[in-house]
Amino acid sequence: MLKRTNKPTSTVRQRRRPAAAGDDDKITALKLRAAALSPEMAAYFAKCEEKLGFVPNVLKAYAFDMAKLSAFVAMYNDLMLAPSGLSKLEREMIAVAVSAQNRCYYCLVAHGAAVRQLSEDPPLGELLVMNYRAARLSKRERAMLDFAVKLTAEPWLVEEEEDRTRLRRAGFSERDIWDIAAVAGFFNMTNRVASATDMRPNSAYHGQAR
Repeated sequence: MLKRTNKPTSTVRQRRRPAAAGDDDKITALKLRAAALSPEMAAYFAKCEEKLGFVPNVLKAYAFDMAKLSAFVAMYNDLMLAPSGLSKLEREMIAVAVSAQNRCYYCLVAHGAAVRQLSEDPPLGELLVMNYRAARLSKRERAMLDFAVKLTAEPWLVEEEEDRTRLRRAGFSERDIWDIAAVAGFFNMTNRVASATDMRPNSAYHGQAR
């Protein structure tokens, strides 16, 4: 004889913990003690708070070593914010396309938000995160991202006619080509460090410019 149970016949949806819960508290999987901020870096953190409303977690992740933090900030600011033949949006697009190839959670969230903000086109940020080839890009943008992704996935296949000449035909100068390569190279480095340490992006990024 079958026993009766009080369990409902329909499946009850279980409440689950938010996927980004704790991302602003446990930034990496490594137990590295934060160092005392240098006056320069303390001022930089304060500037981030003033302009962004928060300090990006990647800066906190590097804050165990002032030499490494200062070098990271200097290189980032030079590549992403200094004058260049590449617009700030183009540089952020490279960051996202490279990070998508590497499946870097931190950079896809943070720089996907930057693309949404700079382009004022939220779907563009989502398209670049998922598959930049599905986006309706200009000839210039497509050549730039194809080169950055090839440099990420198969750098040994980069050639003059197929790659550098194509960029020149799309309107990029010799210096622009250098800058595309430098931005792609930088994010390949940061992607690998972020993945190795399970670096978590600030939860604020998720809702920006949507």
